Amino acid sequence: MKIPFLELKPTYLELKEEFDSAYHRVMDSGWYLLGAELEAFEGEFAAYCETKHCIGVANGLDALHLIVRACGIGAGDEVIVPSNTFIATWLAVSYAGATPVPVEPDPKTYNLDPARIESAITSRTRAIMPVHLYGQPADMDAINAIARKHGLKVIEDSAQAQGARYQGRRTGGLGDAAGHSFYPGKNLGAFADAGAITTNDDQLANRVRTLRNYGSKQKYHYEAQGINSRLDEMQAAFLRVKLRRLDEWNARRRKIADTYLSQLSTFNPQLTLPFVPDWAQPVWHLFVIRHPQRDALQQKLTEAGIGTLIHYPVPPHLSGAYSGLKFQASSFPLASAFASQVLSLPIGPHLSDQQMEQVMLVVKKTAGEI
Repeated sequence: MKIPFLELKPTYLELKEEFDSAYHRVMDSGWYLLGAELEAFEGEFAAYCETKHCIGVANGLDALHLIVRACGIGAGDEVIVPSNTFIATWLAVSYAGATPVPVEPDPKTYNLDPARIESAITSRTRAIMPVHLYGQPADMDAINAIARKHGLKVIEDSAQAQGARYQGRRTGGLGDAAGHSFYPGKNLGAFADAGAITTNDDQLANRVRTLRNYGSKQKYHYEAQGINSRLDEMQAAFLRVKLRRLDEWNARRRKIADTYLSQLSTFNPQLTLPFVPDWAQPVWHLFVIRHPQRDALQQKLTEAGIGTLIHYPVPPHLSGAYSGLKFQASSFPLASAFASQVLSLPIGPHLSDQQMEQVMLVVKKTAGEI
């Protein structure tokens, strides 16, 4: 049995009539940007995230970047970011002219460790940008407490966590603002790049709406040096269809994750499984295991027909994009170690029970052989 890491087509097949109807609705309208579909999606997604505002933008990176700019953060400023994350978190800070300051993760959750943040704060620090990595919320109460103490903004990178809850509250409304990605492979994925910002801050929301549209509220009148970053009508319409199924799909992901955790928990001490704190309700965008012989394990799984991916093989501090900061692997040893050990197993709302059982069978067999 060949099991791909992720299949996107089943989502379309499941909801084909609704997607096709959304397509024809947009095409028949003759209006393709900043129209009724976007306005409707923004209202629906804001309500889902339990926030006052949602602003649709072109992608998740733009969402984070626009928040940073809307907060007035720029050249000479610093933003605390996780050392263990996708590079977009760092790039959002750099694009605004500020400097990302990495902080190591909690070794159990892989998310930004609140206990390590204060030692990284300087007179130039303006914000903390926690990531809800792999779909599990960061420890937001602790992070917000530090931010309040030092007068800092909190910007959630919620690219992987639509629907997750922290202490019963939705991610996306736990800081000053949150950036979301609707990249096709996300739990709530469009059929192209897409993103959004959620916030309860009226002033910040208005600022972002201006910046996403060339810096303009009124056509040909420009208040700021903005960018072109607009969630188009077609993707907004498709996302409206998917949003109605998101909780159902996330529940399926939880069922798969619970089964993985139960069945893989005791057979191999070298295999490290995800840890979920009592206060977290993840949505399992990824199910990430660790093994000291990760590459050998991945090769054996590939040979057995099990698709896997590595999220992420090169931590940002060791990428060429940040070579100018002169970091070494030893600068952030946890991020470096995780990059050499993590492996993501298949998980998704359309993974069948038979496929799930096969994944566990092969993981047990191959991990035991290494």
